[in-house]
Amino acid sequence: MTQTSAVLREGQRAIPPEIIVLAGCLIALITFGPRAAAGLFQIPMTEAYGWGRDVFSLAIAVQNLLWGLGQPFAGAVADKFGAVRVICIGALLYAAGLVVMAYATSAGLLNLGAGIMIGFGLSGCSFNLVLGAFGKLLPERWRPLAFGAGTAAGSFGQFLFPPIGNALIQSFGFEMALIVFAASVLLVLPLSLALATRGAAATAAVNVGPSQSIAQALAEAFRHPSYVFLVLGFFTCGFQLAFITAHMPAYLKDTGLPVWVGGWTLAVIGLANAVGSLYSGFLSSRMSKRWLLSLIYLGRSVAIAAFILLPATPVTAIAFGITIGLLWLSTVPPTSALVMLMFGTRYMAMLYGFAFFSHQVGGFLGVWLGGILYESMGSYTFVWWLSVALGVASAIINLPIKERPVERPVPQAA
Repeated sequence: MTQTSAVLREGQRAIPPEIIVLAGCLIALITFGPRAAAGLFQIPMTEAYGWGRDVFSLAIAVQNLLWGLGQPFAGAVADKFGAVRVICIGALLYAAGLVVMAYATSAGLLNLGAGIMIGFGLSGCSFNLVLGAFGKLLPERWRPLAFGAGTAAGSFGQFLFPPIGNALIQSFGFEMALIVFAASVLLVLPLSLALATRGAAATAAVNVGPSQSIAQALAEAFRHPSYVFLVLGFFTCGFQLAFITAHMPAYLKDTGLPVWVGGWTLAVIGLANAVGSLYSGFLSSRMSKRWLLSLIYLGRSVAIAAFILLPATPVTAIAFGITIGLLWLSTVPPTSALVMLMFGTRYMAMLYGFAFFSHQVGGFLGVWLGGILYESMGSYTFVWWLSVALGVASAIINLPIKERPVERPVPQAA
């Protein structure tokens, strides 16, 4: 094994890169799946308890916000002490949140389980932590494809879980579906051992950049205009994805389409995203990352505009799922690659975590506004067009990004 190869040692055993990538991809698949299927539970839960869609939307919006809020802190702890503990605690909290959600007979319990517990749980065990571990544990030549593979695996979870969730809800009720999802999340615990690190000492060989404190790394990042542009552009990604995930099944049902169309639309988004994310990881090492991001955001706006202007049919819904799926998380490989290019791997998980926080603030607003404006206007039309406008804005925001390492004329003390 070469110097930066896989790296982790329990005793002095090095874990092969293939095993690290496989375990990380399985973690991403499992943790992304239940969250991606959240929209399936909106109608059965609101009908069972007499809630408006704004009640369910607020819980999922809180989930998105707290997932983003907790991400930089989870990333900082993983950067310093290793990823395994963070991933295990996150998975346990995630599974417990799904159980609370299953038996949430009040809006308060729904916010606790689906919002707070799952939100903070995701911040500790989702694909973002996996990407940070890949950046530290894998040889440089493995990283671009691994970033794409990790993102694609999360997408494949989105393909698998909605149809399974639909079948479980129809056969056993939404409560049992959530319990099954909770049990699946516990599989993350043994898988996380392959991503074990012993903190900074174990990963010093692959930490690129001068020794810095956390405060110095943050100050450097937020003084760097390209990082700020990247963070701002990522807001739109979260807005669009969270709104579609939470409200697409309900939107399609409102148009008179059968329930299965919503589940399969989310599923094909996940399947297409697996392809799009892998190809995005491939392109990230072969073309300008800022141009790739701009084209992705612009492509989303075109796809959304076409979808809402065409009549809603199973064919247009599935076609939209495939199109938007190819662009779904394809922003992640170039975004994570830009963070690593600018600042190195030492604080990769934390700095990507702050970008992801912007993503999740967008997600909070996308889900919450979807519910609020539906209740006040009776449709999702305004939020769809807002998604189009934000996509165009992000396409423009990413263009000034400079794709080079941050200038460090004077080495900083640790």
